Amino acid sequence: MAIIIRLDRVLADRKMPLNELSEKVGVSLANLSNLKTGKVRAIRFSTLEKICEVLDCQPGDILEYEK
Repeated sequence: MAIIIRLDRVLADRKMPLNELSEKVGVSLANLSNLKTGKVRAIRFSTLEKICEVLDCQPGDILEYEK
């Protein structure tokens, strides 16, 4: 089982570069890059909330469960 991060897909749909998201969310570019590539083991709900607010999406648009 795995949680798949679909941040790259949502960013592409919104035509927003990662550095712009970083500025608007207030999270470092390195941390967002790690999230985008799935190299993180956890994410704070407050960070997820800010990302969803900026991208106008739901957490399920970014996170996906795969068996």
